[in-house]
Amino acid sequence: MPQIITRFPPSPTGYFHIGSARTALFNFLFTKKNGGKIFLRFEDTDRERSKKEYETDILDCLNWLGITFCNKEPVRQSERDKIYEKYLKKMIEEGNAYLSQETPKDEKQRSEVVRFKNPNKKVKFDDIIRGEIEFDTTELGDFVIAKSNHEPLYHLAVVIDDFEMGVTHVIRGEDGISNTPRQILLQETIGAPRPIYAHIPLILAPDRLKLSKRHGAVSLNEYKNQGYLPAAMINYLALLGWNPGTDQEIFNINELIDLFDLKRVQKSGAIFNIEKLDWINKEHIKRLSTIDLENNVESRISNFPHFAKATQGRQFPISKELLKKITPIIIDRINKWSDVDEMIKSGEIDWVFKEPGTPDDGAHLWTEYKKENLVWKKLENNSDKFKITQENLKEVLVHLEKISEDDFEENKIKEAIWSFAEEKGRGEVLWPMRYALSGLEKSPNPFVLAGVLGKKETIKRLKNAVELLN
Repeated sequence: MPQIITRFPPSPTGYFHIGSARTALFNFLFTKKNGGKIFLRFEDTDRERSKKEYETDILDCLNWLGITFCNKEPVRQSERDKIYEKYLKKMIEEGNAYLSQETPKDEKQRSEVVRFKNPNKKVKFDDIIRGEIEFDTTELGDFVIAKSNHEPLYHLAVVIDDFEMGVTHVIRGEDGISNTPRQILLQETIGAPRPIYAHIPLILAPDRLKLSKRHGAVSLNEYKNQGYLPAAMINYLALLGWNPGTDQEIFNINELIDLFDLKRVQKSGAIFNIEKLDWINKEHIKRLSTIDLENNVESRISNFPHFAKATQGRQFPISKELLKKITPIIIDRINKWSDVDEMIKSGEIDWVFKEPGTPDDGAHLWTEYKKENLVWKKLENNSDKFKITQENLKEVLVHLEKISEDDFEENKIKEAIWSFAEEKGRGEVLWPMRYALSGLEKSPNPFVLAGVLGKKETIKRLKNAVELLN
């Protein structure tokens, strides 16, 4: 069997769509699995809508995903007019195409186009995914293949390019099936061998309609900017319409290459599920090294405008020791890196950097730190609620003071307080402790909080809460 050659031919008429990314990936996996070559080609015959910024976006996204090609520079159809002109001239001379004077819709001036002389026959082809497909080409008529004898339209340019590049397999979305009979007729006319076709299912929204902007983000760059990992995106896209035949769901790129088989691609549309993408991304985040996790968390916190404002434009100071403590807490609560930004915006990790109740030069910290919030909900109607809460916190302080600075970590703190909490009621002891340390109604448990803050800061915050309850 000759060497497998595929191509990925996006049109630079818009930002890189998630469906195009999946098509590029399937071509890449199939080609690498079979030791072939894959080429990148920009189909920019639509000169008015094709833009350099879209080319750049496509290249950036492919590079981010790690999808590489054999050609260092993409093939551009806009640079191949002389090649197309040669084929058009031959087709016209041999009577397989002809010039036609026509008036386009909504225009008054007549112009010359080139029409293909349709032999009006039935065309059959085998699709790796869909089996045998048959079309009667009579209904296509003599379709237009060029605006002039040197400006080809999509169908002719594609056929010529595939022929000259030696493409053996065309892997594309199922919306390309209707293009196939035209292209087969043109292949036969110019003497090009027929490539093997595989039409993959479209990506559908949860309502089973074609995925579009009204369903949320469709540009791959939007997912990149939200902090999804390229390895997770590759993993997720591979499972959209394909399955490995096992229960495994988390893959690296080499595993996908080893397992990929076009015959395991489904015929029905693949439903895009953001919750599944989030889960896969979280699994890939958890597989990062400790250093990578800490560096990403530090970068998100240090460069966030909220903290820049609080520190008057200086980079927010965060010690390596503190970073090591808070990173697992943050990782446990996120699915993607932009979730760290949301945690910062909501004030969810303000407790790490500022004591509850302290002002912060115009930032949003601690606007609702009240002694009423220190009281466990089941004591709300008790006339001695503040006194009971205060006494419980004083007793917590007694237990914590007995722990040395070196031993002041989550498990030791829990061990020191748990019996007292069980005796008095966990809510009555642990709730005020948690709120005193975090200033938030939703936060990690008090043992985690104290372990992160350290003995000195924990004691200080609890004593301030005791004072507030006076």
